Amino acid sequence: MKSLKMIFQNCASEKSVLEFKQRTDAFDSGPVQQGGNRMAAKINRSVIINGARKWVRANSEQEYADKLAKLFGADETQPSGSHIFGEYAQNWFDVYSRPNIETATAATYQRQLTRYLIPAFGDTPVEDITTDDIQKLFNNMTGTKATKMKTKQVLCMILEAALDDGLIQRNPLKSRRLKITGEASEGTKEYSVEQMRFLIRNLDKIQNPTDRAYLAVQALHPLRLEEVLGLKWADVDFDAMTIHICRAVTHPTRNRPEIKRTKTDASVRTLGLSRIAAQYLNPGSDDEFIFGGEKPLSYTQVRRMCERIKRDTGFDDNITPIRFRTTVLTDIYDQTKDVKTAQAAAGHASPTMTMRRYAKGRDGVSRSSAVIDSVYGSD
Repeated sequence: MKSLKMIFQNCASEKSVLEFKQRTDAFDSGPVQQGGNRMAAKINRSVIINGARKWVRANSEQEYADKLAKLFGADETQPSGSHIFGEYAQNWFDVYSRPNIETATAATYQRQLTRYLIPAFGDTPVEDITTDDIQKLFNNMTGTKATKMKTKQVLCMILEAALDDGLIQRNPLKSRRLKITGEASEGTKEYSVEQMRFLIRNLDKIQNPTDRAYLAVQALHPLRLEEVLGLKWADVDFDAMTIHICRAVTHPTRNRPEIKRTKTDASVRTLGLSRIAAQYLNPGSDDEFIFGGEKPLSYTQVRRMCERIKRDTGFDDNITPIRFRTTVLTDIYDQTKDVKTAQAAAGHASPTMTMRRYAKGRDGVSRSSAVIDSVYGSD
């Protein structure tokens, strides 16, 4: 039941509220019979609710208060000024987020909303969400910590918008009490040197010429799949033996290609063209995509191509595009021990990403003891 204070705040007519208070006060201190007993009195009062006059009849002030509370509750299911999270979050996404971000990023944000945030807070007013509520959300989520952090990122942007709109005084997500834990994401495992040598030796066994060209380019250069799909013949300089990476093709809605800029400015780069790969490339029109012609290949076409390559070569593992990038970058660093060279080949904006994912080398055992022995063991 709503309090009388809330009812007063929601009345459309201040005059009605004032009259209600005056009559209530008058009754509380009203006529008293001899012996101190208060006289019984019937109540018949009118109030204005959303511009309409309604009459409330009761035998006591308590009954009148109950009826008035029910009357307001029937017209207003939420307290005045509350903003339902589901509606507020969707408006934020439609107006401020989706129109200003990449399609693939928008799909990720929408996934966090529909899978986690709206099921957890959909009918809750934004003003009522607490740090406890947020902690319970993350406690109940399964999966990796990386998934939870994506959800946290979207929720934080929504709550910062609510803070900016003056709906909340502080962002409950910023509390130092909040703890987000979870399993670490499993990194992409590189192919072994033996597996790579097997694939290169068996390139000629691949029956489809496009399949052969794809494996030669993808397996021998540190390229993201979207960069390979974005390659046009004009990007390949056979005289200089270089490949220029300047666009990407993504499929945010699976098989609908979207041609765009590379992932970052640092991803625009020129790489040396593998001599092994060059012999499997038969140049076409400058404006055509190397893989697909007038229109780049879809993810479904790439998946089927990888299945054919595995079948034709007799490879003992799945053909997975991202693993080739990881493998090549691992071996670039393993052979050069130069993180700057690996960073440039990867198209990373900073060496931090390169060091974290690729500068691990083939040998996972630390050899620091050999360095110490050589220093301290000498005369």
